[in-house]
Amino acid sequence: MRFLGFNLSLDTVRTPADLQVFNASGKALRDRINSVKNTQKITDAMKLVAAAKVRRAQDAVVNGRPFSENLVKVLFGVNQRLRVEDVDSPLVQIRPVKTVLLAVITGDRGLCGGYNNQVIKKAEVRHAELKKLGLDGKIVLIGKKGITYFNRRTDRYDIVGRFELGQAPTTKEAQAIADALYSEFVGLDCDKVELVYTKFVSLISSDPIIQTLLPLTPQGEICDIDGTCVDAADDEIFKLTTKEGSLSMEREKVKTDTSDFDSSLIFEQDPVQIIDALLPLYLNSTLLRALQESLACELAARMNAMSNASDNAKDLKKKLNLKYNRQRQAAITGQIIEICSGSSA
Repeated sequence: MRFLGFNLSLDTVRTPADLQVFNASGKALRDRINSVKNTQKITDAMKLVAAAKVRRAQDAVVNGRPFSENLVKVLFGVNQRLRVEDVDSPLVQIRPVKTVLLAVITGDRGLCGGYNNQVIKKAEVRHAELKKLGLDGKIVLIGKKGITYFNRRTDRYDIVGRFELGQAPTTKEAQAIADALYSEFVGLDCDKVELVYTKFVSLISSDPIIQTLLPLTPQGEICDIDGTCVDAADDEIFKLTTKEGSLSMEREKVKTDTSDFDSSLIFEQDPVQIIDALLPLYLNSTLLRALQESLACELAARMNAMSNASDNAKDLKKKLNLKYNRQRQAAITGQIIEICSGSSA
């Protein structure tokens, strides 16, 4: 791995530049050791900053839970009242698919390993699959890295929107993105909206996935492209903790109570109208959660990348110190031999 111009990997084949360093003078080795020390300090600091930001992302998810739980409760309760009634909402309208809109969530910054490349590759593969099926594909980009990549390939991809992710996604940002997706779907510019983002698994693992965002089901289920649906009442939250002196991540299953409303409860408005008003809120909530989870994946990937860089810098510093000490010892031994030879003569 190259970081700040230095080769910090010990497993790669040495280049002529590396051999030149290891055969350099004592002063050159000292300069290189000091340079690697400074690099290690930078990577250690970036790791700690990323860990602090992961905790803030965790707090944002936890703070948004009460709203999400109550929204799911109302959505399920109203659906139980409706039973077999059809919901006349544009967000649940299913029509023949001719155009698919991909909302691709990447990061705004680099130095996070292969995180951004994995999401971009997933989007490209999905776009190619749609073309093979004879469907048109459009893309909405969320995150600077994705914008930079696809802006260079506008001849191959139809870009209809660009948004920055930021370091702390808010409801306002999610609302702006949801409005753009809503306009495309309701305006019949696309027949399906798919969300391409990274699902948080652990500090060292993340999984780029594709979920169908629109059309929604009346129950608020989220389905992937294979038709596997996740109940809106089943959720997970991640928690950054410490275990045996090191950082670790735990996922906690959260089950929302979706018991029926009291049978004596009277709706002032038609339940269909209530669901029609709730579904856009649920869309915004789902999108905000995806933004928060993508940010957590980016920060965890950066923590892992900086940790690896620090370890490689530590190993390289040890190797350079060994080489420097050997060279220094050889020089001292040579001087002693010269003095002894001179005195003997």
